[in-house]
Amino acid sequence: MRTKPYVLLLSILLVLLGLAPGAQAAENGEWAVYPAASRLGGRPYFYLSADPGTTLTDRVTVTNKTAAPLTFRLYGADAYNTDRDGGFAVRTQKEKQTGAGAWIKPERTRITVPARSSATVPYTLTVPADADPGDHPGALVALDERIAPGGKGAVAVGVQRAVGARVYLRVNGPTVPALAVEDVTLDQDRPLVPGTGTSSALVSYTLHNRGNVTLNPKVVLKAQGLFGRTLLDRDLAKVPSELLPRQKIRLTERWTGSPQLDWGDITLTATAKDVRETGTVSFLALPWLAAAVLVVGGAAGLYGLRIRRRRALSA
Repeated sequence: MRTKPYVLLLSILLVLLGLAPGAQAAENGEWAVYPAASRLGGRPYFYLSADPGTTLTDRVTVTNKTAAPLTFRLYGADAYNTDRDGGFAVRTQKEKQTGAGAWIKPERTRITVPARSSATVPYTLTVPADADPGDHPGALVALDERIAPGGKGAVAVGVQRAVGARVYLRVNGPTVPALAVEDVTLDQDRPLVPGTGTSSALVSYTLHNRGNVTLNPKVVLKAQGLFGRTLLDRDLAKVPSELLPRQKIRLTERWTGSPQLDWGDITLTATAKDVRETGTVSFLALPWLAAAVLVVGGAAGLYGLRIRRRRALSA
């Protein structure tokens, strides 16, 4: 009898870490993780500040909302922005932690919480003496020890779920907000014959937090054609609400109805507190048929010029 190969998916649905600041406690309907407080969600996240070389103490609460006991692994994790949409995510337990995730030490790393009950665990956060000043976001994560089946096929996939309470840690010292708009590109899609279809363009760019504090960026896309005509002026919605320090993400914006015949520039202006940066790319919108005619016409003109020169030299 053959058994299926078994793979454990450890990227594990850290679903509750995507909630915006000011939301309620992180939870998934079965359990919740939040700073110890007088009521659920009274303090949804940890907001901490410390000098290098100091140790902070606090407590985290895990609430089991199910009718059976649940056992969790508690650990600290570094935060990062996802490649997909720039959302707030954290490292898994097996990944290397280098910031707040490495500095957080729960008093107990394994807890069993009875049905419809809560458990509160103290933890310490020790900031190294050589820690860089600025923001070091992370989370305190409760990883369910249960492994649930996650798909059908020749290879069975096991899924573990986790919920984490965000940790917003600022190490005291100089703060340097810095933002960059990098590698702006344009991919145009135009009909072969002008006016026979709708054209569009895909604007791609990298938003890079080059400083040491978390930013809440806003991005405006502006396109100008010949003679400075404004073709597009748009506030972009698909921008992360929190761009973490030293993180960069690749974003795109679709421009439907882009010009089929024009020449100009596209400018992306990114702003956040105390920073403003731009990135620009030029474009030439020329229908493929017109471009082909120009290329063929130019080649024919050059060929004719060469023939005339040869005839003039041989005369």
